[in-house]
Amino acid sequence: MIRTMIFIILFGCVGIMRGEASEYGVVRTFAPVLNSLDFKAVFGGATGRDLKTDQCGQVRELEFIAMPGTAFTILKKQHIGTAVVYQVETEEYVTPAHVRLYVDGRFLALQCTAPAPRNTSLPSRGAVISALKASVGNPYVWGGNVTEGVPELGMWFYKDITESDRGRLTLAGLDCSGLLYHATGGRTPRNTSQLIAYGQGVAISGKSASEIASILQPLDLIVWNGHVIIVLDRQTTIESRLDCGRPGNGGVVMTPLSQRIAEIMRTRRPANTWPGGKKLHNIFVARRWYVEQ
Repeated sequence: MIRTMIFIILFGCVGIMRGEASEYGVVRTFAPVLNSLDFKAVFGGATGRDLKTDQCGQVRELEFIAMPGTAFTILKKQHIGTAVVYQVETEEYVTPAHVRLYVDGRFLALQCTAPAPRNTSLPSRGAVISALKASVGNPYVWGGNVTEGVPELGMWFYKDITESDRGRLTLAGLDCSGLLYHATGGRTPRNTSQLIAYGQGVAISGKSASEIASILQPLDLIVWNGHVIIVLDRQTTIESRLDCGRPGNGGVVMTPLSQRIAEIMRTRRPANTWPGGKKLHNIFVARRWYVEQ
């Protein structure tokens, strides 16, 4: 009996070490998911007032922000100082084999049985478009998909956080695929590596910018492995752009459709499908994913 109790305390779920059971975590509130287990080094740092960023002001350790209800399978539990950090995986976010995902344990509700998938019903077309328009002006945040940020970061990691810095320090903003993810309530894939094959391809190979603009429909995607642009209506696109070195380093902007396609075609050519398994730098595709419910 004592040995069994110790086993449960140490490993959480009976049988986990024998491969007979897994431990799971369900996200309580918006939760940053990092590719590093050292959350303290990223948020707060040695002074409790810093955010670890690159030369463009971006947190490259941030993979995405998991929505409430996101289910994780826990692979490993680690103690970092007084914090508990879990290495996790989820069907909602696909990573290359070498990338590991980590979540601070305070964001998770743990359980031994596999949780139900998060409710990912698709909002109406009008609701998605309204959410996209409402996002204009939000800053660019690498890995970001929450416009209001994650308030728990301010409470748990920082000292004397000021209102002027709160949004930046709590990851308030959107990256390119995060804009779509936010507007659809997490219904769409979170990475462009998946969006390049999401939905149905639109035949654009060999067409001019004006010809492509004429056949694209609202919510179609102009996408390549690395960036996605959303067709807002038949005249306009919307996207979150990283403009490193400019004030604010970019953000969510709208651009005339024909103009934006012409800009892309200065360096890329249109293709009907993305070649499997390749990250090319000279093509783009168009994907039609929205189907009325």
